[in-house]
Amino acid sequence: MKQLDMQALQHQLAEEGYAVIENVLDAGQLEQARERVASLMAAERADPFPLDDERHEDDDDILAYYKRHYTVSDMEARRMVARVHQYRRDNENTRWPVPINKVSKNFLHLPTLFDDDKSQRVWNLLNKAPDMIPLIEHPVVLPMVRSVMGQDCNLHDFQATSIGPGTGGGAWHVDAPLGQIAEPLPEFPLTLQNVWMLDDFTADNGATRVMPRSHKLRKSPPWGSGPLDGEVTLTAPAGSVAIWLSNTWHRSGPNHTGRERRAILCNYNVSWLRGFADFTSTLPAGVAATLSNEARYLLGYGARAPLTR
Repeated sequence: MKQLDMQALQHQLAEEGYAVIENVLDAGQLEQARERVASLMAAERADPFPLDDERHEDDDDILAYYKRHYTVSDMEARRMVARVHQYRRDNENTRWPVPINKVSKNFLHLPTLFDDDKSQRVWNLLNKAPDMIPLIEHPVVLPMVRSVMGQDCNLHDFQATSIGPGTGGGAWHVDAPLGQIAEPLPEFPLTLQNVWMLDDFTADNGATRVMPRSHKLRKSPPWGSGPLDGEVTLTAPAGSVAIWLSNTWHRSGPNHTGRERRAILCNYNVSWLRGFADFTSTLPAGVAATLSNEARYLLGYGARAPLTR
């Protein structure tokens, strides 16, 4: 990796809303990440979340919500309903006080398979592959994150995605929770996303599109997946990382190739915002003790309310 001008990169991130740093991972790190993600995706596709026989009074509303907001198959939408049932069982059968379209996305399961099962996510990646934890404190990326989110920021989410061949691309959006906040949106980002490229990101295979300086508009983009005047395609070789602010308009591009386009998505949040994942309760036993103090703090250790006052 060539010498970086970190000040210039931080300035671009703050002013343009995004930045790309090429060739951050070496060949060994890249291959390790590819193998772990490929193995998990194959295992989860072969053994998806099971359906159940329960029936709740709002099942039809839940099913309609997932079919309306995500390009999911009928079977995946039914799995989402079963996941809601499981979530309720895990939480003393507590119901939301609002309909599902008003529920914070932090409290919802999101599809594992999308684009009609051609694309895939692996949620809770650090719990399933704790050897990926060093990425969250990478010495090139973490200073970029903290330049915007503050020295006391935390990890928000960590997942892997595969954009399948022949898919049409995602809709323009800002990241949760901004899509559920009244406009004008805050002047500052609440979260920040890193995308670790496991394959080359090209204009043809689903590379992310962003709208420069859209984070200064303080509003969500118009709904749709069509190109916007002035959009930028974040192309770079595998092993690179793209970074953008949560309030920067972005979407995954269409994949016109015959191969998947894979990445690891790593989100951070300001310290006072509830994270998307609770790593302190889901990491495998014994892992936290092996980590650096910095990694533990990013994962939420020492960054939550005391058990007693």
